[in-house]
Amino acid sequence: MTTLGVNIDHIANVRQARKTVEPDPVQFAFLAELGGADSITVHLREDRRHIQDRDIFLLKETIKTKLNLEMAATKEMLEISKKLLPDYVTLVPEKREEVTTEGGLDVKSNVNYLKNFVGYLKDSNIQVSAFIDPLNEQINYSKEIGFDFIELHTGKYAELKGYDQYKELQRIIESTHEANSMGLIVNAGHGLNYNNVEKIASIDNMNELNIGHSIVARALAVGLEKSVREMKSLITQN
Repeated sequence: MTTLGVNIDHIANVRQARKTVEPDPVQFAFLAELGGADSITVHLREDRRHIQDRDIFLLKETIKTKLNLEMAATKEMLEISKKLLPDYVTLVPEKREEVTTEGGLDVKSNVNYLKNFVGYLKDSNIQVSAFIDPLNEQINYSKEIGFDFIELHTGKYAELKGYDQYKELQRIIESTHEANSMGLIVNAGHGLNYNNVEKIASIDNMNELNIGHSIVARALAVGLEKSVREMKSLITQN
């Protein structure tokens, strides 16, 4: 059964808008878990625009589920992750000017560097995922590099409509099956919401969906615990 990872970066976005102490994403992670979250996802960015170092270390100490740390493949982040020891790390591309992550990590163009980077993480018993576009060549290189997981970027699927969205869904399904055949565990995320999540959740052997913005936006109306519970229901009814 597909599980739900809740990304709480947007809670931190509200806090950092005023550079104050509230809302505290660590407290809201507790509500997400009450709503049924199977893991908590945070992206520690180079510029610390939302999640802070303090947040990730408190989350590691307090959450009852799993901690997924999204980060760029940099020396600074490697050192932090080896101190933190999250349940797993998801390597993502990162640009300072972007509002949110734009597209998947190009593992094909960084094979040797990423092999070493992933190896250093595994030396600390951290499982590692690559956030990639649903392309066979990226999947093949993810396997060669030594990733345990891949997370398929669903942003294009979320943006398209009608038959174009159907074609993108088929590409994600095929990518999931291809990765599974290689022994890779498959997660997915980006742009998923209450209207488009069910078809992704119903893909055979889809492990976990990471969802943030839609859940936090819904929480403004109904509260975070309920918004997580509603999303979890959509995912698990398939």
